[in-house]
Amino acid sequence: MAHIVILGAGIGGMTMAYEMRENARSQDKITVISNLSYFQFTPSNPWVAVNWRTQDDITIQVEPYLNKKNIDFIGVGAKRVHPESSQIELTDGRMIDYDFLIIATGPKLAFDEVEGLGPQGHTQSICQVEHAVHAGKDWNHFVKDPGHIVVGAVQGASCYGPAYEFAFIMDTDLRRRKIRDKVPMTFVTAEPYIGHLGLGGVGDSKGLMESAMRDRHIKWICNAKVTKVEAGKMFVAEHNDKGEVIKEHELPFKYSMMLPAFKGIDAVFGIEGLTNPRGFIAIDAFQRNPKFQNVFAVGVCVAIPPVEATPVPTGTPKTGYMIESMVTATAHNIRAILDGKDPAEKATWNAVCLADFGDTGAAFVALPQIPPRNVNWFKEGKWVHLAKVGFEKYFLRKMKKGTTEPLYEKYVLDMMGVKKLK
Repeated sequence: MAHIVILGAGIGGMTMAYEMRENARSQDKITVISNLSYFQFTPSNPWVAVNWRTQDDITIQVEPYLNKKNIDFIGVGAKRVHPESSQIELTDGRMIDYDFLIIATGPKLAFDEVEGLGPQGHTQSICQVEHAVHAGKDWNHFVKDPGHIVVGAVQGASCYGPAYEFAFIMDTDLRRRKIRDKVPMTFVTAEPYIGHLGLGGVGDSKGLMESAMRDRHIKWICNAKVTKVEAGKMFVAEHNDKGEVIKEHELPFKYSMMLPAFKGIDAVFGIEGLTNPRGFIAIDAFQRNPKFQNVFAVGVCVAIPPVEATPVPTGTPKTGYMIESMVTATAHNIRAILDGKDPAEKATWNAVCLADFGDTGAAFVALPQIPPRNVNWFKEGKWVHLAKVGFEKYFLRKMKKGTTEPLYEKYVLDMMGVKKLK
């Protein structure tokens, strides 16, 4: 019998648990460890932040659904991973032994890297559902006394889609309230141009996203480094293509949401051979850590280099489709090792995304993620908004059923008219 431990119960952790249960041997034990008792469908957080959804709408308690699949659950956070002894130290003092560890924690949100950033400072966040709930409460106050909005992503961020989504969703909500004319909006981003997305652009994402911003009267500042945030004021240094500061901005705001940079969680940060300097898990082509070969990783916690050098640092996003591909490869590779074989499955690492704009949306496919690409597709339309609403319900329903279907491939690619990516 092997004990397979999965650290994290988000999109990567939950899908990993179900796929691992299906691929493992009947005698193998699978345990999920998480500091949260619930799964949250993170892509819906922008809706929560304008009160189109509640926390209960997009979360499910994980233990009963995992237990139905013969998967154990420990609702305690990890204090430290000890890969030399194949153990996880929990915050309550327990030590959990494992034969295989799959790290699927997602990131630590590096609000501390910019003075005044984040819910404990002066800006909102949609990275976690608790943050989105807090943002929604502040939104209720804001719409009663509206003013300037500053929204975007700071230097080192690697997830830009939600920033665009939230800007457009706020625009839609304000138009519905008939107060959009009272709210100047500025989009601040470390990207070298609008629509870069940390991917070097996808198709005509630059032109389409710039057009969408102009249509909604949203101004923007690119190559932007946020130096600090004070109550009601953001300080931004704008750079040129050489990385030189060309203008200093002081942006007043009544409401702001800025995505932070990510880094590895404290439980793994600084473990030599396991992580890179930012604390992301180093992996080989088979999702396995090169030094500790019984440790695998999937999702946002995985170390992936930037697609290209940019004047202000930008990271590379990990989309749901990519995470799903990592999960499938990992499940098959661990089973191969259990059977005395070498791992052979590799994740495709293609980027597929549905981005909601409130009443319309944009979808893109980047195959592969890093240019040059075989597929470079970006489209806008109301169908994307409808597709994302449907996908939220579909994904939560499948999580409750413990499905191992390839959800992004089955639903999102079908909506795009693409049957399969290879």
